[in-house]
Amino acid sequence: MTALLAASASLFNGGCTNSPPNPNPRADVPLQSVPVDLPRYMGRWYVIANIPYVAERGFVASRAEWTLRDDGRIDDVFIGLKGGFDGPERRYQFLDTVKPGSGGGEWSVRLFWPIHVTQLTLYVDPDYRYTILGYPGKTLGWVFAREPQISEETYRSLLARLDAMGYDTSRFRRVPQLPDQAGQPGFARPDGSD
Repeated sequence: MTALLAASASLFNGGCTNSPPNPNPRADVPLQSVPVDLPRYMGRWYVIANIPYVAERGFVASRAEWTLRDDGRIDDVFIGLKGGFDGPERRYQFLDTVKPGSGGGEWSVRLFWPIHVTQLTLYVDPDYRYTILGYPGKTLGWVFAREPQISEETYRSLLARLDAMGYDTSRFRRVPQLPDQAGQPGFARPDGSD
Protein backbone atom coordinates (compact mmCIF):
# COMPACT_ATOMS: atom_id res chain seq x y z
CA MET A 1 0.00 0.00 0.00
CA THR A 2 2.80 2.35 0.85
CA ALA A 3 4.28 1.80 -2.57
CA LEU A 4 0.91 2.57 -4.08
CA LEU A 5 0.66 5.89 -2.36
CA ALA A 6 4.21 6.54 -3.47
CA ALA A 7 3.40 5.71 -7.05
CA SER A 8 0.35 7.94 -6.91
CA ALA A 9 2.55 10.74 -5.68
CA SER A 10 5.07 9.99 -8.40
CA LEU A 11 2.37 9.96 -11.09
CA PHE A 12 0.80 13.13 -9.68
CA ASN A 13 4.17 14.86 -9.82
CA GLY A 14 4.71 13.83 -13.43
CA GLY A 15 6.93 10.88 -12.51
CA CYS A 16 9.34 13.04 -10.53
CA THR A 17 9.57 13.15 -6.77
CA ASN A 18 11.69 16.33 -6.91
CA SER A 19 14.27 14.65 -4.73
CA PRO A 20 17.82 15.98 -4.53
CA PRO A 21 20.63 13.89 -6.02
CA ASN A 22 21.52 10.87 -3.90
CA PRO A 23 25.06 11.39 -2.49
CA ASN A 24 25.45 7.74 -1.43
CA PRO A 25 28.38 6.18 -3.37
CA ARG A 26 26.23 3.04 -3.81
CA ALA A 27 23.26 4.98 -5.20
CA ASP A 28 23.47 3.26 -8.59
CA VAL A 29 23.56 -0.30 -7.20
CA PRO A 30 20.17 -1.90 -8.03
CA LEU A 31 17.91 -2.89 -5.15
CA GLN A 32 17.34 -6.60 -4.59
CA SER A 33 14.27 -8.02 -2.88
CA VAL A 34 14.63 -10.75 -0.28
CA PRO A 35 12.40 -13.82 0.02
CA VAL A 36 9.69 -13.78 2.68
CA ASP A 37 7.38 -16.35 4.27
CA LEU A 38 4.15 -14.72 3.12
CA PRO A 39 1.80 -16.11 5.82
CA ARG A 40 4.28 -15.01 8.50
CA TYR A 41 4.74 -11.61 6.82
CA MET A 42 1.03 -10.78 6.91
CA GLY A 43 -0.58 -8.68 9.62
CA ARG A 44 -0.07 -5.22 11.06
CA TRP A 45 3.10 -3.20 10.41
CA TYR A 46 3.64 0.27 11.88
CA VAL A 47 5.36 2.90 9.73
CA ILE A 48 8.42 3.76 11.82
CA ALA A 49 10.08 5.96 9.19
CA ASN A 50 9.86 6.89 5.55
CA ILE A 51 11.19 9.30 2.99
CA PRO A 52 8.41 11.91 3.16
CA TYR A 53 6.37 12.48 0.03
CA VAL A 54 3.03 14.07 -0.76
CA ALA A 55 0.74 11.04 -0.30
CA GLU A 56 1.91 10.16 3.24
CA ARG A 57 2.90 13.62 4.41
CA GLY A 58 0.95 14.78 7.45
CA PHE A 59 0.04 11.28 8.67
CA VAL A 60 0.75 10.08 12.19
CA ALA A 61 0.05 6.70 13.80
CA SER A 62 0.18 5.18 10.33
CA ARG A 63 0.30 1.49 9.65
CA ALA A 64 -0.17 -1.09 6.94
CA GLU A 65 -2.30 -4.21 7.35
CA TRP A 66 -1.67 -7.07 4.93
CA THR A 67 -3.96 -10.06 4.52
CA LEU A 68 -3.17 -13.02 2.26
CA ARG A 69 -6.19 -13.98 0.19
CA ASP A 70 -7.17 -17.48 -0.90
CA ASP A 71 -6.23 -16.56 -4.48
CA GLY A 72 -2.65 -15.69 -3.42
CA ARG A 73 -3.06 -11.94 -3.74
CA ILE A 74 -2.73 -9.57 -0.80
CA ASP A 75 -5.29 -7.14 0.59
CA ASP A 76 -3.23 -4.08 1.53
CA VAL A 77 -4.76 -1.41 3.77
CA PHE A 78 -3.01 1.82 4.80
CA ILE A 79 -4.46 3.43 7.93
CA GLY A 80 -3.36 6.68 9.55
CA LEU A 81 -4.46 9.84 11.26
CA LYS A 82 -4.28 12.87 8.98
CA GLY A 83 -2.93 16.13 10.39
CA GLY A 84 -2.24 14.99 13.94
CA PHE A 85 -3.37 12.65 16.67
CA ASP A 86 -6.75 14.37 16.86
CA GLY A 87 -7.15 14.22 13.06
CA PRO A 88 -9.50 11.98 11.13
CA GLU A 89 -8.54 8.37 10.47
CA ARG A 90 -8.03 7.66 6.79
CA ARG A 91 -8.03 4.21 5.19
CA TYR A 92 -6.82 3.32 1.72
CA GLN A 93 -7.37 -0.16 0.24
CA PHE A 94 -5.07 -1.70 -2.38
CA LEU A 95 -4.60 -5.08 -4.00
CA ASP A 96 -1.10 -6.56 -4.33
CA THR A 97 0.15 -9.45 -6.42
CA VAL A 98 3.37 -11.31 -5.64
CA LYS A 99 5.74 -11.42 -8.58
CA PRO A 100 6.33 -15.05 -9.58
CA GLY A 101 9.87 -16.21 -8.83
CA SER A 102 10.53 -13.43 -6.29
CA GLY A 103 10.20 -15.63 -3.23
CA GLY A 104 7.40 -13.37 -2.04
CA GLY A 105 9.65 -10.30 -1.77
CA GLU A 106 8.46 -8.35 -4.80
CA TRP A 107 4.88 -7.19 -5.10
CA SER A 108 2.97 -5.46 -7.85
CA VAL A 109 0.66 -3.02 -6.14
CA ARG A 110 -2.47 -1.91 -7.97
CA LEU A 111 -3.07 1.75 -7.24
CA PHE A 112 -6.07 1.84 -9.49
CA TRP A 113 -6.77 0.00 -12.71
CA PRO A 114 -4.59 -0.16 -14.83
CA ILE A 115 -1.81 1.49 -12.80
CA HIS A 116 0.56 -0.83 -10.88
CA VAL A 117 3.85 -0.11 -9.10
CA THR A 118 6.59 -2.35 -7.76
CA GLN A 119 7.20 -2.69 -4.04
CA LEU A 120 10.35 -4.48 -2.87
CA THR A 121 10.94 -6.12 0.49
CA LEU A 122 14.61 -5.28 1.06
CA TYR A 123 15.00 -6.78 4.51
CA VAL A 124 13.03 -8.68 7.13
CA ASP A 125 14.58 -9.81 10.39
CA PRO A 126 14.50 -13.53 11.31
CA ASP A 127 11.72 -12.96 13.87
CA TYR A 128 9.59 -10.89 11.44
CA ARG A 129 9.59 -7.91 13.82
CA TYR A 130 11.16 -5.36 11.40
CA THR A 131 11.10 -4.92 7.67
CA ILE A 132 12.40 -2.45 5.11
CA LEU A 133 10.48 -1.73 1.91
CA GLY A 134 11.88 0.06 -1.08
CA TYR A 135 10.88 1.49 -4.38
CA PRO A 136 13.05 1.23 -7.49
CA GLY A 137 15.12 4.39 -7.84
CA LYS A 138 15.65 4.76 -4.06
CA THR A 139 13.66 7.99 -3.89
CA LEU A 140 11.14 6.29 -1.60
CA GLY A 141 11.64 3.87 1.29
CA TRP A 142 10.03 2.70 4.51
CA VAL A 143 10.99 1.16 7.84
CA PHE A 144 8.21 -0.91 9.42
CA ALA A 145 7.90 -2.71 12.76
CA ARG A 146 5.32 -4.91 14.44
CA GLU A 147 5.21 -2.53 17.42
CA PRO A 148 4.67 1.26 17.26
CA GLN A 149 8.04 1.96 18.91
CA ILE A 150 11.50 0.53 18.40
CA SER A 151 14.77 1.21 20.18
CA GLU A 152 17.13 3.85 18.86
CA GLU A 153 19.76 1.13 18.41
CA THR A 154 17.43 -0.94 16.23
CA TYR A 155 16.41 2.10 14.22
CA ARG A 156 20.06 3.04 13.59
CA SER A 157 20.85 -0.55 12.51
CA LEU A 158 17.98 -0.46 10.00
CA LEU A 159 19.21 2.89 8.65
CA ALA A 160 22.68 1.34 8.30
CA ARG A 161 21.15 -1.40 6.14
CA LEU A 162 19.50 1.24 3.96
CA ASP A 163 22.81 3.08 3.66
CA ALA A 164 24.53 -0.14 2.55
CA MET A 165 21.82 -0.54 -0.12
CA GLY A 166 22.61 2.92 -1.51
CA TYR A 167 19.89 5.03 0.09
CA ASP A 168 20.45 8.62 1.22
CA THR A 169 19.43 7.95 4.81
CA SER A 170 19.45 11.65 5.70
CA ARG A 171 16.10 11.87 3.88
CA PHE A 172 14.32 9.46 6.24
CA ARG A 173 12.00 10.92 8.88
CA ARG A 174 10.46 9.00 11.72
CA VAL A 175 6.67 8.87 11.74
CA PRO A 176 5.15 9.76 15.13
CA GLN A 177 3.22 6.79 16.45
CA LEU A 178 2.58 8.31 19.89
CA PRO A 179 1.64 11.93 20.72
CA ASP A 180 4.85 12.59 22.70
CA GLN A 181 6.93 11.84 19.57
CA ALA A 182 5.34 14.62 17.50
CA GLY A 183 7.76 17.47 16.91
CA GLN A 184 10.77 15.62 18.32
CA PRO A 185 14.06 15.84 16.37
CA GLY A 186 14.13 13.42 13.45
CA PHE A 187 10.36 12.91 13.43
CA ALA A 188 8.10 14.14 10.67
CA ARG A 189 5.73 16.91 11.73
CA PRO A 190 1.99 16.17 11.75
CA ASP A 191 1.41 19.27 9.61
CA GLY A 192 3.43 17.63 6.82
CA SER A 193 6.44 19.95 7.01
CA ASP A 194 9.92 18.51 7.47
